[in-house]
Amino acid sequence: MTLDPRTPVLVGGGQINARDGGIEPVDLMVSAAREAAAEAGSARLLEQVDTVWVVGLLSWRYRDPGLLVGERIGAAGALRRTGYSGNGGSTPQVMVNAAAQDILAGRADVVLLGGAESWRTRMKLRAAGERPEWTKQDETVGQAHIVVPDVPMEAESERRIGIDRPSYVYPLFEQARRISAGNSIADHAQEMGRLWSAFSKVAAGNPKAWTQKEYGADELITVSPGNRMIASPYPKLLNSNNMVDQGAALLMCSVGTARELGIDPATWVFPQVGTESHDTDAIAARGALDRSPAIRIGAREALAVAGLGLGDIEFVDVYSCFPSAVAIAAAEIGLPIDDPARPLTCTGGLTFAGGPWNNYSTHAIATVATRLRENPGSYGLVTANSGYLTKHAFGIYSTTPPESGFSRHDVQNLVDAEPVTTEMISYAGTARVESWTVVYGRDGLPEKAFVAAAPRSGERVLAVVTDADDLAAFAGEDVAGRDVRVGEAGDAVLS
Repeated sequence: MTLDPRTPVLVGGGQINARDGGIEPVDLMVSAAREAAAEAGSARLLEQVDTVWVVGLLSWRYRDPGLLVGERIGAAGALRRTGYSGNGGSTPQVMVNAAAQDILAGRADVVLLGGAESWRTRMKLRAAGERPEWTKQDETVGQAHIVVPDVPMEAESERRIGIDRPSYVYPLFEQARRISAGNSIADHAQEMGRLWSAFSKVAAGNPKAWTQKEYGADELITVSPGNRMIASPYPKLLNSNNMVDQGAALLMCSVGTARELGIDPATWVFPQVGTESHDTDAIAARGALDRSPAIRIGAREALAVAGLGLGDIEFVDVYSCFPSAVAIAAAEIGLPIDDPARPLTCTGGLTFAGGPWNNYSTHAIATVATRLRENPGSYGLVTANSGYLTKHAFGIYSTTPPESGFSRHDVQNLVDAEPVTTEMISYAGTARVESWTVVYGRDGLPEKAFVAAAPRSGERVLAVVTDADDLAAFAGEDVAGRDVRVGEAGDAVLS
């Protein structure tokens, strides 16, 4: 087929593990960008970067990190635009979708997308009472334009009782999955262990993974000094690992530019279609805690626009911060969670390959693209997630050009037609337990339990349990379907 010279292609990806630490985030991105250019086979590509978009950083603050990256890769003369994002793990795929649109429309020719975290180094220095001597931009440098905003993660129903982090919320989704499936606590733990063991097996064979070790299912779910319980049913090894120093970058350009630079067409990976969607910001308003209409519809529409079925997808990377995120996404998309011929990750996931906060999916996209180059004509699907299964982005990729060209779709109108639950911000009375998680301290003792409960059908309230006897029941029994008495302040006790 004759290709429009404006057709966007992903020509290179780079990934960096700085195991010795000490390298600041922009320099990790620069190293990753050079690796991406090497994969593309064109050193000149970096000099022609006109757009640098950086995924939001947590380990260091810059006023405009894209400007620094552009200068350090030698693109200062070509650089026209920089951008930055708020927090959210779906950001890298959203940026790919937007960059492909811009290249197609002629607003950009060579785009560098990337992110990095030196979180492990930063935490070591913080523990020693020190700050790193990393680059500081003064106020003469303007703040970078925000390309992708923050994901909302503080609904009033959550804030008032202290649900303020993913490690509290994803266990609620996991417990809801178990209850919906009718599994015992012990059987469900084995299922989680097998799923995460399969992810660790992929990481063990991934030279870019932070932890290249295969774990057995029992090792992952058994509480031990090195695997303390964080929030039931998730011990530490079922949580994402953000204690990493990692960077990743993607280089995209137009087909016309790729030809001008002599980039081998064998390196070209074509974004086929990108879709985006979101579930309700408040978890209490979700139609069900073990479902995600936004994932189901976003993935379905991406495949439909690409003219593909799931059987056509050879490589998959499902966003993998916690087991419930993977299992819910797989169920909504229609992917089996135990197919050894098509694992649900190409990297090994955020626990093992590494979870550099917002930037994991940049690593995933780079890895999937490499696999596609190694298997010409195959297709890959990447799913990316922000918040509490809140915002989602999907990308389909192949070395085969899309017949109708790249297209990007916001499918929110379809998601908005799905049923939701009435969020009860303030409620006093009896409610039935839908899900719960017990939060543990470093001493291994339960500190509190968060409960999702239904006062009536179609309603949901979130509450916190602190009574010692009730905590023991939530920690040691299956309390699904039990009644709790909820107070106006959001406290709860078993009835």
